[in-house]
Amino acid sequence: MIIRVSDLHKSFGDNEVLKGIDCEVEPQEVVCVIGPRGSGKSTFLRCLNMLEEITSGEVVIDGKSLTDKNTKINDVRTEIGMVFQQFNLFPHMSVLENISLAPRKVRGLSEQAVRERGLKLLDKVGLGEKAEAYPAQLSGGQQ
Repeated sequence: MIIRVSDLHKSFGDNEVLKGIDCEVEPQEVVCVIGPRGSGKSTFLRCLNMLEEITSGEVVIDGKSLTDKNTKINDVRTEIGMVFQQFNLFPHMSVLENISLAPRKVRGLSEQAVRERGLKLLDKVGLGEKAEAYPAQLSGGQQ
């Protein structure tokens, strides 16, 4: 399995938001986290890459325990992607430039490699023709 969450708890003061979550995700499996507003969906996802400190429990990603003090979380984060609800695209950069920034900066991939991959990914989601567009030229869904 690629993700294993065991007895995950997260509290903000006296407010326990996550109350013992257990789940496993296999490679290439697609999982949806659903629930009403305020039920802890975003908090759960933020715990999966330690953007929120876990109160108790364990999160293991690709065999690495994120709660182990010896785990280099920034190294693990290079393999974790997350799209925030309130995303912020750089308005002065094209769509292709926005999606190419992290692979260039974090992974050190060449401009040519990220361009080819970016165009392929944009085509995959039906946005290939928007590669050179800027965020202000896109609908909310396209962004």
